[in-house]
Amino acid sequence: MTSPDKRRSRRIRIGQPLKIRVSDPKDAGAEETNVTKNVSREGIYFVSPRSAYYEGMRIYVTVPHHEPRDKQDREYLGQVVRVENHDDGQYGIAVQFLTEVNPSK
Repeated sequence: MTSPDKRRSRRIRIGQPLKIRVSDPKDAGAEETNVTKNVSREGIYFVSPRSAYYEGMRIYVTVPHHEPRDKQDREYLGQVVRVENHDDGQYGIAVQFLTEVNPSK
């Protein structure tokens, strides 16, 4: 029996550039730039080679991420809700957005 899907919004498979920053200095090993595998209004999923992520971890996520910063870029405080170990040594990271940081007016 499969577990019921708890998602409230549809996921879209899209590779958007993203930047991860930690909210707690003890988690410094988790900072990176990467690309999403899928996105929704409530969160993102990406694959990382880093084992530093854990359930409940709070992170800042900028998606999409451009350098230099673009007016489309949005930063969120998020929480890691799932970490999956992939066979290739990578980790699937599911992040739920908690709030937008400095939303545009």
